[in-house]
Amino acid sequence: MRKEIKRIKVKDLLVSKSFGKEVHVKGWVRTKRGSKKIGFIALNDGSIIHNMQIVVDFPEFDEQTIKQITTGSCLSVTGTLVESKGKGQNVEIHARHIEVYGTADPDTYPLQKKGHTLEFLREIAHLRFRTNTFGAVFRVRHTMAYAVHKYFNDKGFYYLHTPIITSSDAEGAGEMFRVSVLDDLNPPKTPEGKVDYEKDFFGKETNLTVSGQLEAELAALALSEVYTFGPTFRAENSNTPRHLAEFWMIEPEMAFYDINDNMDLAEDFLKFIVSYTLENSPDDLEFLNKMYDKELLERLRFVVEKEFIRTNYTEAIKILKNANEKFEFPVEWGSDLKAEHERFLVEKYYKRSVILTDYPKDIKAFYMKQNNDGKTIRAMDVLFPRLGEIIGGSQREEDYDRLKGRIDELKIPVKELWWYLEVRKFGTAPHSGFGLGFERMVQFVTGMSNIRDVIPFPRTPRSAEF
Repeated sequence: MRKEIKRIKVKDLLVSKSFGKEVHVKGWVRTKRGSKKIGFIALNDGSIIHNMQIVVDFPEFDEQTIKQITTGSCLSVTGTLVESKGKGQNVEIHARHIEVYGTADPDTYPLQKKGHTLEFLREIAHLRFRTNTFGAVFRVRHTMAYAVHKYFNDKGFYYLHTPIITSSDAEGAGEMFRVSVLDDLNPPKTPEGKVDYEKDFFGKETNLTVSGQLEAELAALALSEVYTFGPTFRAENSNTPRHLAEFWMIEPEMAFYDINDNMDLAEDFLKFIVSYTLENSPDDLEFLNKMYDKELLERLRFVVEKEFIRTNYTEAIKILKNANEKFEFPVEWGSDLKAEHERFLVEKYYKRSVILTDYPKDIKAFYMKQNNDGKTIRAMDVLFPRLGEIIGGSQREEDYDRLKGRIDELKIPVKELWWYLEVRKFGTAPHSGFGLGFERMVQFVTGMSNIRDVIPFPRTPRSAEF
C-alpha cells in the first residue's frame, strides 16, 4: 500500500518552488468554474487569505466525485505543483486524486459567491470563519495575542492567571453577572427575607470578574512585574457597536513604576503590537484596508511613527471649551470625556495619539493615587484616532490611610477588600498599571466598525448563541 504524501498548508505551497513535485493539500472549496473538459477549484485551508487553484481534468475523474465538489465542500487533493500561467497566482496544482471529505448542498449552504452583510454573518457565526473577512480578522487577532505575550515575556513580566469568579467589584460599577447554585425559584432566605448567600457554594455572594487588576497588584508587590490576559464580564445592558458582555482584558501591574513609567510602558506596548502585526499579517491587513477601511494602514503607521502627546485633563478641557466645535455632550471640568471629545483631541487638535493624566478623582476608581491638590488623581488614558480611549490606567494608591479613607468615602464594604488594604501595611511600594480591552485593540488594528466582528462568538444583551 502506497504511503500517503504528507499534507502541506496552502500558505507554504503558494511560496514553494518545487515545480513538478507531487503534493497533498486539504481545504474547503471557495469557488468552482470551468467547462465540461476542465475545471478550476479555488481551495482554502484558512492558513492564508489566498486560495490555491486546483486544475481538474474532468474526464479523468468519475462524474459522482465532480458533482460533489461545490462551494463549501471539503476536499483532499493530491497532484502536481506547477508554475501557473494564469493571473493572480504563481503556482497551481494539477489534480491527480480527489477525495471529498464533506459535501455542502448548494441550495442550503449560506455562503455562496456573493456579498454578505456583516450583520447576516453574525447570525451564522459558526460559518463566518470561512469568509475572507473573518479569516483575516481572526488570523490578525491571533497575531496580536501572540504579540502581547511576546512583548511582556521579552520584558521579564510574569503571566498571572487571576480569578474569573470573585466577590469584589474592582471598578465599583456594580454591573456584574452573579454566580450561584441556589434554587432560583426557592432560594434560602435570611430572617430579614433576603437571599441567604451563606448557603451558597462559596458562602457569600460571588460574580464573574470585571477585572483581574486587584489580584495582579498583589502579585506585582512580590514579583515586581506581572500581567493578566483573560476573559472579563460586564452586565451592562448596552447594544452599541462598542460594548460586549464578555471580553478579554490585558492588565499589566508593575511595582516601582510611577505614572511616567506607566505612560512609557503603555506607549511602547501599543506601538509594539501595531508594528508586530503590520510586519506579520501584511496580506490580511491589506485585504481589510481594501475592503473595509481605505485609511487603515495609514492610521496604523500613524500610531507607530508618531510620538504620543502627553497633557493633562485640565488642559484638555480648556482646549475643548475653546474649540469651535458643536459637541453633542457638554464640556465641563469634573465631567468625564466622551468619545467625541477624545477623538477631537487626537484627530483634529494634536493630530497624533494622546495620553491624558490628572483626572478629577470623583470620576475615577477608588484605587488611583491621589495628587496633593485633593482634587485630582494620577490617572492616565491613552486616546487613539477613531476609537478614543484605548487604555485606562493609573499609579495605584500605595498609602494605607489614603486608600482606606477613599474606600470609606465611597462607602465600599471594607470586609470585601481587607486583603487589598493589608498589602499596604506590609512593605507597601509605589506601583502602577493599566488595562487594555483586547477587542477594542483588535477593532482598531482590523478597521472593523463593530466590536462584535472581532470576537469569535459575541456575547451581548439577549444574545448568547453558539
